[in-house]
Amino acid sequence: MSRNERSSGKKYGGRQGGERKKSHARGNAPVNQNEKDPKTMSRGNAPVKKKQGEKSDGMRLNKYVANSGICSRRDADIYIAAGNVSVNGEVITEMGYKVKLTDEVKFDGRKINPEKPEYILLNKPKGFYVTGSLEKKNRTVMDLIANASKAKLDPVGKLDTQATGLLLFTNDGTMAKKLANPKNGIRQIYHLELDKELSYDDLQKIKEGVNLEDGTVKVTEISYVENRPKREVGLEIRSTKSHIVQRIFKSLNYEIVKLDRVVFGGLTKKDLPRGHWRVLTKQELINLGNI
Repeated sequence: MSRNERSSGKKYGGRQGGERKKSHARGNAPVNQNEKDPKTMSRGNAPVKKKQGEKSDGMRLNKYVANSGICSRRDADIYIAAGNVSVNGEVITEMGYKVKLTDEVKFDGRKINPEKPEYILLNKPKGFYVTGSLEKKNRTVMDLIANASKAKLDPVGKLDTQATGLLLFTNDGTMAKKLANPKNGIRQIYHLELDKELSYDDLQKIKEGVNLEDGTVKVTEISYVENRPKREVGLEIRSTKSHIVQRIFKSLNYEIVKLDRVVFGGLTKKDLPRGHWRVLTKQELINLGNI
């Protein structure tokens, strides 16, 4: 080796004096910046090109649509390609597009939920909170339906803690809003017991309509319960206003001792013991959808 070659700074190895190659033994291989995230690599170590607007995590859009119960994943691909699905206001036609649960996904303009819609009917016992309590020791209706579904279910409407009877739960936001809408006037029948007998004059006043602070409330029907003391009354009403039944009788100086909702939108307590729940039938869903 010449003096000039020594001063060049190059390293040589072997008897032939050739340039020493870098070792690529296992553990010493150079890191390709594109290989840091294996999700972005395809076979052959070439970076995968993302589709425009695609998210790196989340649920595939066709699965999201299928989970909502609209159709199968295969059919969802067809609807997506046809432009029936939008995400956050933008129509998506790309296959493999991913969405997050926080995204707003619409099918034909209607917001959908990635969970299959579920509907549970509970015969609520006395002493259970519907909206929860600040005191952890108090029991809620959610404890009673804890094993009914893995989905997050919410009660439709309310029942007072001391009230009993039918309470519907669902993860179908569209259905819940429809049933709670005062314009739709969902049919409800209550069996109630008062602290004293209801006079005939007051029964007639309730039939004609009671004036409350937020307007006049009219009931569909009211009558004494047959073969029972006149403090027991049957009441049918379509108002969804908060505490409406209690307010009607309180305005006439009566207190409700017992309140039991026996009919809710055509649903009844038949074969449903107190404290138990059941899944709605297909026919019951059809009936609710026609409200």
